[in-house]
Amino acid sequence: MQPSDVKSRLEERIDGCEFHIQGEGCNFQVIAVGEVFDGLSKVKSQQLIYGALAAEIASGALHAISIKTFTPAQWRSAPENVGEH
Repeated sequence: MQPSDVKSRLEERIDGCEFHIQGEGCNFQVIAVGEVFDGLSKVKSQQLIYGALAAEIASGALHAISIKTFTPAQWRSAPENVGEH
Protein backbone atom coordinates (compact mmCIF):
# COMPACT_ATOMS: atom_id res chain seq x y z
CA MET A 1 0.00 0.00 0.00
CA GLN A 2 0.97 3.59 -0.53
CA PRO A 3 0.27 6.49 1.86
CA SER A 4 -2.32 7.76 -0.63
CA ASP A 5 -4.16 4.41 -0.40
CA VAL A 6 -4.33 4.62 3.39
CA LYS A 7 -5.46 8.25 3.22
CA SER A 8 -8.19 7.42 0.67
CA ARG A 9 -9.57 4.61 2.80
CA LEU A 10 -9.62 6.76 5.93
CA GLU A 11 -11.29 9.67 4.11
CA GLU A 12 -13.98 7.29 2.79
CA ARG A 13 -14.69 5.87 6.24
CA ILE A 14 -14.31 8.81 8.65
CA ASP A 15 -16.01 12.10 7.80
CA GLY A 16 -14.67 15.51 8.70
CA CYS A 17 -11.05 14.56 9.34
CA GLU A 18 -7.78 15.64 7.82
CA PHE A 19 -5.20 12.87 7.51
CA HIS A 20 -1.41 13.06 7.25
CA ILE A 21 0.10 9.69 6.31
CA GLN A 22 3.73 8.66 6.13
CA GLY A 23 5.28 5.27 5.53
CA GLU A 24 5.49 2.54 2.93
CA GLY A 25 4.78 -1.11 2.40
CA CYS A 26 2.69 -2.18 5.35
CA ASN A 27 4.08 0.23 8.00
CA PHE A 28 2.48 3.65 8.36
CA GLN A 29 2.25 6.64 10.65
CA VAL A 30 -1.19 8.23 10.74
CA ILE A 31 -1.95 11.70 12.07
CA ALA A 32 -5.67 12.44 12.11
CA VAL A 33 -7.14 15.87 12.85
CA GLY A 34 -10.86 16.36 13.38
CA GLU A 35 -13.61 17.50 15.72
CA VAL A 36 -14.67 13.84 15.94
CA PHE A 37 -11.89 13.35 18.51
CA ASP A 38 -13.19 16.06 20.84
CA GLY A 39 -14.09 14.46 24.15
CA LEU A 40 -12.66 11.04 23.24
CA SER A 41 -9.81 9.47 25.17
CA LYS A 42 -6.61 8.71 23.26
CA VAL A 43 -7.55 5.02 23.30
CA LYS A 44 -11.05 5.68 21.90
CA SER A 45 -9.59 8.00 19.26
CA GLN A 46 -7.08 5.36 18.16
CA GLN A 47 -9.80 2.69 18.14
CA LEU A 48 -11.77 4.82 15.70
CA ILE A 49 -8.84 4.81 13.27
CA TYR A 50 -8.07 1.11 13.79
CA GLY A 51 -11.75 0.31 13.18
CA ALA A 52 -11.70 2.20 9.89
CA LEU A 53 -8.71 0.14 8.76
CA ALA A 54 -9.82 -3.21 10.23
CA ALA A 55 -10.15 -4.98 6.86
CA GLU A 56 -6.67 -3.90 5.75
CA ILE A 57 -5.16 -4.93 9.09
CA ALA A 58 -6.92 -8.31 9.02
CA SER A 59 -5.74 -8.99 5.46
CA GLY A 60 -2.14 -8.11 6.31
CA ALA A 61 -2.07 -5.19 3.86
CA LEU A 62 -1.34 -3.03 6.89
CA HIS A 63 0.91 -4.44 9.57
CA ALA A 64 2.31 -1.70 11.78
CA ILE A 65 0.42 1.53 12.29
CA SER A 66 1.24 4.33 14.69
CA ILE A 67 -1.62 6.73 15.28
CA LYS A 68 -1.80 10.24 16.68
CA THR A 69 -5.12 12.04 16.85
CA PHE A 70 -5.84 15.71 17.45
CA THR A 71 -8.78 18.08 17.53
CA PRO A 72 -8.19 21.12 15.29
CA ALA A 73 -7.40 23.21 18.39
CA GLN A 74 -4.86 20.65 19.62
CA TRP A 75 -3.34 20.41 16.14
CA ARG A 76 -2.66 24.15 15.96
CA SER A 77 -0.20 23.85 18.86
CA ALA A 78 1.07 20.29 18.23
CA PRO A 79 4.83 19.81 17.75
CA GLU A 80 4.00 17.57 14.74
CA ASN A 81 2.42 20.60 13.03
CA VAL A 82 5.57 22.76 13.13
CA GLY A 83 6.13 24.25 9.71
CA GLU A 84 2.64 23.41 8.45
CA HIS A 85 0.93 26.59 9.72
